[in-house]
Amino acid sequence: MNTGGEALVERQDEAARVEDPRVLLGLLSAVERDSAVTQRHLARELGIALGLANAYLRRCAKKGLIKIRQAPLNRYAYYLTPHGFAEKSRLTAEYLAVSFDFFRHARRDCAALFAACEARGWQRVALVGAGELAEVAVLSAAETAVEIVAVIDPSAARHCAGRPVVSDLAAATTLSEVSLDAIVVTDTRIPQERFESMLAEGVQHGITPERIVAPELLRISLPGRRNGRGARR
Repeated sequence: MNTGGEALVERQDEAARVEDPRVLLGLLSAVERDSAVTQRHLARELGIALGLANAYLRRCAKKGLIKIRQAPLNRYAYYLTPHGFAEKSRLTAEYLAVSFDFFRHARRDCAALFAACEARGWQRVALVGAGELAEVAVLSAAETAVEIVAVIDPSAARHCAGRPVVSDLAAATTLSEVSLDAIVVTDTRIPQERFESMLAEGVQHGITPERIVAPELLRISLPGRRNGRGARR
């Protein structure tokens, strides 16, 4: 019978077998920068559990991507193999291709969205969700008469693309000298959840559901239509 510790290791090994390309790229990049990097530092940098970082390292060694050598004071040193360098290059190219594709689609969708906002006379808008999509949205809005008043995101830094970041819609409303005209969801992590929470919150601030919109690429569906065909824009 497996102990709790053995079961945990097995689960971590299984998670490492279902590789996340971003985690793998981050690990190979970290090892390339510093062969003396510790597993604890890797876990912190990659945002994963310590045991999972260990499982990824073992998995990479088994696949011939890295070599592990024992160093003084019971430490280990990690080195990229030629195969590891090649895999890192492949993952980097793949990431850049995906990133460029994301930017291209985001730019197209945001341009169309803010042109529609301008046509409707919606001039003062708040974004919901900081990050790359919000930055593209600010860039696109600058080409129209639409003003991004604030970005709503309780977990983000104080500014995003030069706009203030606030914790909720109430705070965003206080920044606006007049009432907000619309809300644009730009959260790429939980877009549907953000959209639906804004539907409820917006009513309290006089923002009707048709004024809560999102870029097409987020594939947000109207409540009751979860088959991906009810994208809101």
